[in-house]
Amino acid sequence: MKLGLKVRHWPGRIAVGAYILNSGLSKRSADEETAKHLHGAASTAYPMLKRLDAQTFARLLSAGEIAVGAALLLPVVPTVVAGAGLTAFSAGLVGLYLRTPGMRREKSLRPSEQGIALAKDVWMLGMGVGFVVDELTSDDG
Repeated sequence: MKLGLKVRHWPGRIAVGAYILNSGLSKRSADEETAKHLHGAASTAYPMLKRLDAQTFARLLSAGEIAVGAALLLPVVPTVVAGAGLTAFSAGLVGLYLRTPGMRREKSLRPSEQGIALAKDVWMLGMGVGFVVDELTSDDG
């Protein structure tokens, strides 16, 4: 596994890393109402999350976002590793979009007005997959 960070990865890693890190830091001290909102939305799409209480879920979500954001921003983390983390994280967000009632227009992948905020997360999935594919298929350093 190469540790060198390709210059072409810098813009994407910095942009998405800062975005996710900021999101995680803002959830770090989520109040009860915010935690319940986050937990309710996530447990609608992923029923197994109902077993967690809202505050625990918010803390775990915050920690996960901080970890993914930091992995993207830290040049010592190989792009393939950071990209895999980003792919997993953003696949969960896209799954939230696909599984939550009312987020899509009927019989369509196109977002409803309510779904636009979640549908836009597909850009992070594309970036994560792009990082992984680039690292696994390129010979340059």
